[in-house]
Amino acid sequence: TSAESRGAAHPRDRPARGSSLHPSFRGRLGGGRPTDRPTAREAGPAMACCVICVQTSEVGVVERFGQYSKLAGAGCNCIFWPCEAMVGKLSLRVQSLDVRCETKTLDNVFVETVISVQYSVIQEKVYQAFYRLENPRQQITSYVYDVIRATIPTFTLDQAFEAKEEIAQSVKEALTATMNSYGYLILNTLVTDMSPDLRVRNAMNEINASKRLKEAAYEKAEGDKVLVVKAAEAEAESKYLSGVGVARQRKAIVDGLRESISQFAGSVKGTTSKDIIDLLLITQYFDMLKDVGAKPTTATVFIPEDEDAETSSK
Repeated sequence: TSAESRGAAHPRDRPARGSSLHPSFRGRLGGGRPTDRPTAREAGPAMACCVICVQTSEVGVVERFGQYSKLAGAGCNCIFWPCEAMVGKLSLRVQSLDVRCETKTLDNVFVETVISVQYSVIQEKVYQAFYRLENPRQQITSYVYDVIRATIPTFTLDQAFEAKEEIAQSVKEALTATMNSYGYLILNTLVTDMSPDLRVRNAMNEINASKRLKEAAYEKAEGDKVLVVKAAEAEAESKYLSGVGVARQRKAIVDGLRESISQFAGSVKGTTSKDIIDLLLITQYFDMLKDVGAKPTTATVFIPEDEDAETSSK
């Protein structure tokens, strides 16, 4: 009664031994329902092993609690979730980037140049390639712009077309010196197109066409000159040969007349050389009339017969 008056609890009203402890320990202390092990909810969160797959020619980046942990190669990889997570992948294949840049040449002609950059990630520098650059394609584009706009303005339009290899080499050297530290290898740079304004192209075509027409006219004139010269040479040669033929003909006629006069004088006595020549002239005169009358296109002229005409004809 004194205990009750002092507020002490009766033994039967006290909690059982070990009732305030974790259920898993009650059986060990002799109070409550004995249990072998805590349940999953009572034990707290647990880590799970997850399997991730990475394609060939790719590398995965794994972080643990937000910090870089390791690289995941091609194939099957295990990570402990949620402590670890794959935050990204990088391709090891060769990639191509086409950059269009418009600039002005030394002779004030605007030209649009297309540069094709072939690059890939250096396998030993995957960490730098993933963490140091936010946008590598934009970075490469910026450097290409800088080199092109510093190189092409030093050439004229014709020189720029001839210096395509030099321009491509300048771009490659500038990109290699910069992008290698970021984990990217520049394999090659190509100037795939260089196109001026449409009006400039049309003007260049007209200049080229005019030049070709001029060359064609010159060659045609040279051909006509050769034809005229060769024709003159042929005519001169023809006249020379004709003169030689006429001279030989006259010589043959004279030789024949001389022989005829000698034979006629020896055969007919009392004739003089003048009589023989007159006879031969009359004979040739009649032969001429015969030939003139034999041609239908020849016009015959009749001369009145008088003493003066007869004398002149003789």
